[in-house]
Amino acid sequence: MYFTVLDKKTIFKYLSLIVVGIVCSIIISGTGAYQAFYGYAVRQLPIYRVETQEKKIAISFDCAWGTDYTDKLLEIMQEHDVKCTFFTVEFWTKKYPEYIKKISDYGHEIGTHSSTHPYMSKLSKENIIKELSSSAGAIEEITGKKVELFRPPYGDYNDRLIQTAKELNLYVIQWDVDSLDWKDLSANSITERVISRVKNGSIVLFHNQGSHTAEALPTIITKLKEKGYEFVSIGNLIYRDNYKMGADGSQIQYS
Repeated sequence: MYFTVLDKKTIFKYLSLIVVGIVCSIIISGTGAYQAFYGYAVRQLPIYRVETQEKKIAISFDCAWGTDYTDKLLEIMQEHDVKCTFFTVEFWTKKYPEYIKKISDYGHEIGTHSSTHPYMSKLSKENIIKELSSSAGAIEEITGKKVELFRPPYGDYNDRLIQTAKELNLYVIQWDVDSLDWKDLSANSITERVISRVKNGSIVLFHNQGSHTAEALPTIITKLKEKGYEFVSIGNLIYRDNYKMGADGSQIQYS
């Protein structure tokens, strides 16, 4: 057997490299660099989807304009025994309080979609707080239930918005499957698009005023149930603690 004999200078060199590596790991562990190196999110991210082995998904509706199809959507949810999440803008909430109550009474979850539907990354912290507190308060006044979720208008956000929402005990929610119903796609196109993109832990985006959304939903729900998926509200899908955020916005629970 042969052994390599290292002189003191070489040993010191290797020990120095090891020490530097340890020190660097400690320093960056509190920064975004650590997250980037280990595959976590560098910037603060909303929840786009949930990493889970369970075949659970959540569908959501953004409500900012009108109620033309809302009753039909609620009927479909009731018929298929599906609970979902509605995100409502404050001016919609105040204009249609009877729908806020109806949605809540049907057992669905309601989150805030802001007060005035602005690009919230452009707002100061003070104005973000006003938007979120006022809009959540309007919903809570009608339902008597605490608002826990927030979806940024236009999907627009920055670190200041995410951090401020967290300070207000709101989970910021995006989506990983966009139905594109707002583009006036046909019911068949919406159906094919959603079914082909859904996976475990997906959050699907719809709009209550999508002209073909109600037409597409029964088929979407039926086919996804046939694939073994269970529909839950976003509040029942996300993790409340002991989690990290993946770089793609996936919420991952620590093992």
